[in-house]
Amino acid sequence: MTLVNFNNRTRNTAPYFNNVFDSLFTEAVTKNKMVDKSPHVNISEDEKSFVIQLAAPGLKKEDFQINLKKDTLSVWAELKKEQTETIISFTRKEFDYSSFARSFNLPESADGENISAEYKDGILNIIVNKKDDAKLQHKEIVVS
Repeated sequence: MTLVNFNNRTRNTAPYFNNVFDSLFTEAVTKNKMVDKSPHVNISEDEKSFVIQLAAPGLKKEDFQINLKKDTLSVWAELKKEQTETIISFTRKEFDYSSFARSFNLPESADGENISAEYKDGILNIIVNKKDDAKLQHKEIVVS
């Protein structure tokens, strides 16, 4: 494999020209219906729990639905857009509050009976507690 240095001279000489094409390209990509509109997620873990944080600004806590089926935690929001009398013609529109669905496979150590959720400041925090060590079954398998 050969690496080639990228020399973008046009950025320095005609930045407006490149910005126009950059914006046209990004707008074309974001208007594509196949673009994933899932919220960004942070997942962390400590000794007692797993924490899933979904960035979902502009929604209400009533918009979310969270479901656990076997070991799959599903989160979705369905946002119904209200029809307004005034139609705004945007020059540029980069954010949109839309419906989404995300699923997470939980590990065996997750306690499906002990899950809580809170929506605050545009972040949905889902806390999945871990099972007690006493409840976890460890089995040693002997190779024959």
